[in-house]
Amino acid sequence: MNFDAAVISAVTGHMNDDHVDDSLLIAKAFGYPEATASTMVGLDEHAGMWRVTDAQGEHDLRVEWPTSPITERPQVRRQVVELYKAACAKLGVPARDEHQPSGGHEHGGHGHGENPHGHGGANPHAHGGANPHAAEPESDGPKPFSRVIRESSWSDHSDSEGANFMEDIMRGVATKQDYIDLVAQHFFMYEALEEAAQQLSADPAHAALHPAALVRLGTLEVDLEHLLGANWRDEIRPVPASAEYAARIREVAAEGWLAGIVAHHYTRYLGDLSGGQIIAKRVARQHGFNGAGIEFYNFEALGDLKAFKETYRDGLDSLGASLSADEQQRMIEEVRVAYAFNTAVFVDLAKQKAAA
Repeated sequence: MNFDAAVISAVTGHMNDDHVDDSLLIAKAFGYPEATASTMVGLDEHAGMWRVTDAQGEHDLRVEWPTSPITERPQVRRQVVELYKAACAKLGVPARDEHQPSGGHEHGGHGHGENPHGHGGANPHAHGGANPHAAEPESDGPKPFSRVIRESSWSDHSDSEGANFMEDIMRGVATKQDYIDLVAQHFFMYEALEEAAQQLSADPAHAALHPAALVRLGTLEVDLEHLLGANWRDEIRPVPASAEYAARIREVAAEGWLAGIVAHHYTRYLGDLSGGQIIAKRVARQHGFNGAGIEFYNFEALGDLKAFKETYRDGLDSLGASLSADEQQRMIEEVRVAYAFNTAVFVDLAKQKAAA
């Protein structure tokens, strides 16, 4: 089976955000002992894939899962844990406490690591931006709402015929036209999303979620002019899923449902800040872009991206504290809606490519 592009983006996004050291241990243990950096770039039913840097340059590393093939998203977490523990054993490094058995179960939960629809989704996000193994021990008291969202969306997955479209972009083997088609769909998504996000900016309680440096529509215009020329607006059309996605965002905005706007905002932007950064590096290397063409993924004005994401999650926690249990669940369901739309866009892009 092929894992959904949103799953791949979520897993890689989380690994590259929160488990950089684990990826480096895996690289050193399974092929590149002098590695200085290791970025997870993909996975399939049989293995995880990393891009490793050492003194000789960059290398692709494929490491077979300890127990394969795997067929379900939750199994990814278990397999990455086992790879991490095997790497620690091979290198003589003690594994972290949360990876040790305790009371018959593991500590920690499944995060979603943002779609890339990174979020994307994906999600692949690309979009896109899944916690493949325990990131934090269980604690007494209620879970932060940001963690509830991550855990709830972790179990959401499907086998999508469009997964290969985003996976090819993430692996740097897609065509330039594939990438252009993805950028075009982003324009229609963000045109609707950033209209809706004005409601967040206008609300002091949520304004920190949408600073000016996060806005992407202008960068998409720069990229599309570079990719398609001055008449780019006449060259692009939304695929059906993108049009439906934009319509859903506008519907939520028209209702004035701020939590629903945040659900879509979170799914897209945190994917761009996570898995999307991998996409930018891949596309830049493959097609020779430097600035224009991949400006969409340039968040230098935000400063430290990890710090911003932590601030963003704090904002989610504050939002969750203000919502009833029913409203929290409604927002979580809207996150799932956003993931489904991202996947549907990949499916439509794959169909469009096949029909060309």
